[in-house]
Amino acid sequence: MEKVVFETAIEIKNVHGLHMRPAMQFVDVANQFICDISVSDGVKVVDGKSIMQMVILAATRGTKLKIKAEGPDAQEAINALQELVESKPFIDPDSDG
Repeated sequence: MEKVVFETAIEIKNVHGLHMRPAMQFVDVANQFICDISVSDGVKVVDGKSIMQMVILAATRGTKLKIKAEGPDAQEAINALQELVESKPFIDPDSDG
């Protein structure tokens, strides 16, 4: 059976970078899917479903990350994670919504 793989590139736009709260939001969304999700900053590759590993990236504002999903719901996972990263609450920590 062929492995389904989808990838996307994102840029961290949150003023404070990928600190604990946005990292937890990312992990919460990632864990809604059964596929494997990895995130890379070009040097390190981490498990996108692990809060500790996501925080290890220490991604500051402007950091470009590659998200890779492998599995039956990979495309849906990539779409959801990209939508999250581009959403106002993720970008603007002072946003209410």
